[in-house]
Amino acid sequence: MKKRLIFATFVSLLGLALSPAVMAQANSCDIERDVKSKALDEPTWNRLNRIYEYVGNEEYEAARNDLLALQKRSRGNNYLDAIIYQALAQVQWALEDFDSALTSFERAVELDALPNDTHFSLMYQIAQLYYMKERYRDALDRLEIWFCKAPPERIKPDAYVLKASINAQIKEWNEVISAINTAIGMTDEPQENWFSLKLAAYYELEDYPAAAATLEEIITHWPNKKQYWSQLSNIWFKLERDDKALAVFALAHRNNLLNTQGDYLYLSNLYSFRDVPFKAAETLQEGIEKGLVEPTEKHWTVVADSWYAAEELEEALHAFEQAGKVADDGDIDLRRGYILVDLERWEAARDALTTALQKGGLNERKTGEAHLMLGMSEFNLGNWEGAENAWVQAGRIEQSKKAAQQWRNHLREERARKGP
Repeated sequence: MKKRLIFATFVSLLGLALSPAVMAQANSCDIERDVKSKALDEPTWNRLNRIYEYVGNEEYEAARNDLLALQKRSRGNNYLDAIIYQALAQVQWALEDFDSALTSFERAVELDALPNDTHFSLMYQIAQLYYMKERYRDALDRLEIWFCKAPPERIKPDAYVLKASINAQIKEWNEVISAINTAIGMTDEPQENWFSLKLAAYYELEDYPAAAATLEEIITHWPNKKQYWSQLSNIWFKLERDDKALAVFALAHRNNLLNTQGDYLYLSNLYSFRDVPFKAAETLQEGIEKGLVEPTEKHWTVVADSWYAAEELEEALHAFEQAGKVADDGDIDLRRGYILVDLERWEAARDALTTALQKGGLNERKTGEAHLMLGMSEFNLGNWEGAENAWVQAGRIEQSKKAAQQWRNHLREERARKGP
């Protein structure tokens, strides 16, 4: 890219040096110039041609040295000096000596000796260098002159991207949007970073509907980039359009873009928020089974609660069992016990409740309930001695004392009815 830039510059310089004298006068932008180009003598032209060859071979140091030597022999010829400064600036740019390049470009303009086409074309490069030097207002001034004077066919999308970038630095967000929209409209292949700049401007203006529209446009170009789906979903949620937030991220899931714990937790939460517990459970369990979501007690419990809310009791029991395996106390196993008692699966209920009591960590009320249900399980399994022991334990806790006594009375009646 650098070599093509320098080639083009030197070709234009040599053409300028050999052109016949012409009158060049600016006729717009309130800038008028009356400048004649001049033919150079043959030795000077040959010297410039040799410098061109150096540049063609990327021998920039040699080109710079020859230009400096030629400058010493110019004898106050402003036209030649301007050509030399312009060429020198291009070589300095190629050598990444940007401070010197800026100085040389400015000097070429100050001499006011080049024809309009060349004189005003330097404004674009000066604007770029001012931008690099964080002289943003100066950069805009030069760029506006260039826009005004450049032939329409020479104005490419990159020029408007440069303008938008400068506007962004001085927080002129509406100007950013205007410039970047112009750039996007000039090509069938807009670049991703152009849209990023436009999106940033809408965020700064807190114009979230426009940001959402921009993200939708970005997704049409780059549908496999998850961050845009995520941003769009978050914007819709921020705008209290949780239906759209869910629709967007569910589509990202169907497109196999979710690849982090945060992704699965977010989508599961959206389903829960929209009261779709089946999908909430299914999504989070998928993340756990894929190894993307940590199989913690908390995560398995969320899965279990969602399955339970969806009335998928077998799935809920499985999830509670997984949560219980990593739990430090017996609370999860107690919850599993509640479901198993409701299902009258007495043997499994006895195992779950026994585990809950062995792990401990339950408050008095829950401990009493665990003993009560354990007694019920033992009773229905025909283990009356085990039932009696469980209810005796429940009777020692104030919150379950009355119920425990009722169950013990029932047990005595049952024993009396069936006899010894």
